[in-house]
This record gives sequence, C-alpha cells and structure tokens, in this order.
Amino acid sequence: MFRLYKGFKELLASSATAAVPSTAAKFYAAAAAKTASPKVAQKTRKKPTTSKPKTKKPAALRSETRPTGISKVTPVSPALGQFLGAQQASRTEAVKQIWSYIKSQNLQNPNNRKEIFCDEKLKTIFNGKEKVGFLEIGKMLTPHFVKTT
Repeated sequence: MFRLYKGFKELLASSATAAVPSTAAKFYAAAAAKTASPKVAQKTRKKPTTSKPKTKKPAALRSETRPTGISKVTPVSPALGQFLGAQQASRTEAVKQIWSYIKSQNLQNPNNRKEIFCDEKLKTIFNGKEKVGFLEIGKMLTPHFVKTT
C-alpha cells in the first residue's frame, strides 16, 4: 500500500512539472487521497450475526397450466401412432420413445454416432429412408403431428 502511495506521489510531482492537463492531475490527486485516508487503512470487523431460523412456508399450489409448444399433447398420424402405441402424444415424448427404441435396437452407427440406421419400423416414420441423421429426426416428425389451434 505504501509503494502505491509513493508511485502516486511521484506521478503528482512529475505532472506538476510537465504541465499535465488539470483533469488528469485531479484524478491522480483523488486516487492518492483515497489510498492515504485513514479509513482505508483501518479494517472494520463485522460483528457476527446470529440469524434466526427461517420458518418454512408451505409450498404454494401452482395453478394448473396448460402445456404449450413441444410439450403439448396433439393427435399424431396413424404411422406414428402405431409406432408409439397412442393416437396422441407430445413431440418431446415421441422423440424420447424413438430414441429409446433406437438405443434398445442398437441402430446408431458405431463409427458415426450422429447417424441412425433405419429398420422397417423406423422406415414407416422416416419416409422409407435407410439412414437418418440425429438432427433430422425432429424435421422428419413434423408431418406426423396434426396442427391444432
């Protein structure tokens, strides 16, 4: 801290002789004054606080909200309905079930994990394609969900 003060003192002395603009001199003077102030040198200790035990409030019941977007349950096409075993599903649930099927049947390409080999059951959903990229799954499911308002 003392070295810092010496540095400011030297800067102030050199700025007075070099005719530095007054705003810079004011800045350095203010900084030197702050470091030299007795308040900064003294550290105030915080008093230990004794906190009162918090009383737990009962959890507020949330009002029932309708799912929207990809979590909304909508009617699906007959092909997807047959695969899922239900005539209505949300997009998230459909993707989860498709991925669980892919992993259980070991249909992921071991060399390129982003690629999925389609068996007969998946070909009905993915327009008869032999291979599908994992990013394409969401796009390929779009026509299977009936748009409702």
